[in-house]
Amino acid sequence: MNAPASATSLRRPVPQACLDALAAHFGERLSLNPSVREHHGRDESPFPAVPPDAVVFAESTEDVVAAVTACAAHQVPIIAYGSGSSLEGHLLPVQGGITLDLSRMNRVLSVQPDDLTVTVQAGVTRKQLNNEIRDTGLFFPIDPGADASFGGMAATRASGTNAVRYGTMRENILSLTVVTAQGKVVRTARRAKKSSAGYDLTRLFIGSEGTLGIITEVTVRLYPIPEAISAAVCNFPSVDAAVAAVIQTIQMGVPVARVELLDTATVRALNLYSKLSLRETPLLLFEFHGSPSGVEEQATMVQEIAREHGGMDFEWAVHPEDRNRLWAARHNAYFATLQLRPGARASSTDVCVPISRLADCIRETNEDLAKASFPTCMVGHVGDGNFHVQMLLDPDSEAEWLEAEALNRRLVHRALSMDGTCTGEHGVGLHKMQFMSEEHGEDALDLMRQIKRVFDPLNILNPGKVLPPPIV
Repeated sequence: MNAPASATSLRRPVPQACLDALAAHFGERLSLNPSVREHHGRDESPFPAVPPDAVVFAESTEDVVAAVTACAAHQVPIIAYGSGSSLEGHLLPVQGGITLDLSRMNRVLSVQPDDLTVTVQAGVTRKQLNNEIRDTGLFFPIDPGADASFGGMAATRASGTNAVRYGTMRENILSLTVVTAQGKVVRTARRAKKSSAGYDLTRLFIGSEGTLGIITEVTVRLYPIPEAISAAVCNFPSVDAAVAAVIQTIQMGVPVARVELLDTATVRALNLYSKLSLRETPLLLFEFHGSPSGVEEQATMVQEIAREHGGMDFEWAVHPEDRNRLWAARHNAYFATLQLRPGARASSTDVCVPISRLADCIRETNEDLAKASFPTCMVGHVGDGNFHVQMLLDPDSEAEWLEAEALNRRLVHRALSMDGTCTGEHGVGLHKMQFMSEEHGEDALDLMRQIKRVFDPLNILNPGKVLPPPIV
C-alpha cells in the first residue's frame, strides 16, 4: 500500500535556514524526533507513514503566521495537523516539509449563548466543546466518528450522524480566521447569521483541506439541547428493507435527528468490541429530538413505516446512559470492525447519492462486496444518502490492496452515474483525487487550480492533495 509515486517523487528539501528560523521562534516546540515525525506522518488511511522533515507545535494564530512565513521564505511545504483522524491521506506530507500541529490551540475563545454561537481555536475537539458548554443548555451537533478537531472538521467539510437534521459543517460555520500562504491573517465573515457583502470566503475555505489557507479559529452555530430525546434500534430482514424504510421516512418529511444503517458484520463487530447484545441482522439506529409529544409522534410514524418493510418492533434506549452507550458504540464502529480481522489495515471509502437512488446504489454495492476475498462492513448516514464501506486488508498483500482499489473505483463510478459524489464526508486527500475529473470535469478543475495558484502561488500549503495534475 503505497502513497502515489507521482506525489512522493516531488519531495522537496528543507533548508537548514528554514529550520533555524523555526527554531528561533518555536524553541523546544520544534521537533526533529523520529518518533514524533513518524506519528505526524500517519492518519487512519491505508497508506504507510510519510514522516515530515520536522514538526512544530502552534499555540496561537501568531505562531501559525510565524511558521507559514518561514516556510514561504524557503518554499517549504507546510501541512496542518489536527487530531490525525482523517481517512483519505489528507495530512501525509508527500512532498516533505513541515507538519504544523494545531492540537495545542485548544481554547474555547468566546461563547455567545444569546446568539447561539461560539468561537473556538482550531484544536478544540467536538467532545471538548460540548463538555465546556453543557451548562448553557446548548450543544454543537456535528459529530464525525472520531473526536475530531474543529479546524480539521472545517477543512474537510465534516458531517456525522446528526447531519440529516442539523446539516454538515458547511451549514454550521459562520466565520473562520485563516492564515494565508503569504502569512496574512484573514477573518472571512462576521457573526451575523447572513450577509450579502462580497464573495463567500468562508465557504471557499470549508472543505479546502488545508490547501488554500490554515484555519486557526472557527465560529459555529449552537443549538438548544432538545427537551426530549429518544433512541431506538430496529432490526430488518435485509439491508434493502432497512434502506427502503429510511427512504420512505425521509420522503414523508419525518424530522428524525439521526438514522444510521449497520449491516450484519458491523453489528457483530459492535457486539464484540462494545459488549452489546444487539440482534445480529441489518439494523437502523434512530434518534428523535423535540418536545415529548413531538418525539412520540415521530417515533410512532417511523415504527409504522418500519413494519411495512419487515422491521421488528423498536427496542428503546430509554435512559441517557443507554443512549450514550449505543451512540458511542456506533462512533467506534471503525475500530470495532478492525477486530473482525486482527492485524488488518482498513481501507475506508464513502459515497453519497440522491436519496431516490440510495437503494439501488447500496444493493449493487452489496452484490459487489459479496465477491470480495476479504471481510467488508457497511455503515451509513443513510438519511442523507451517504454510506461508508470498510475493507479489512492484509497489510502485506498487494493483491488485496489492488482488489480493494478496484472495488472502490466501481463504487465511485456507480455513485457518479447516479448523480452522486465520490465522497460525502471523508474528503479527497490523496485517495479520491483520481475521481475529481470524472465528477467535476476538467473545466471546473482548471478553475479550482486557478484559485489554488492565486491563494498559494508557491504551492506550499498541503501540496499534492485534492487537485490532480491537469490532463495533457
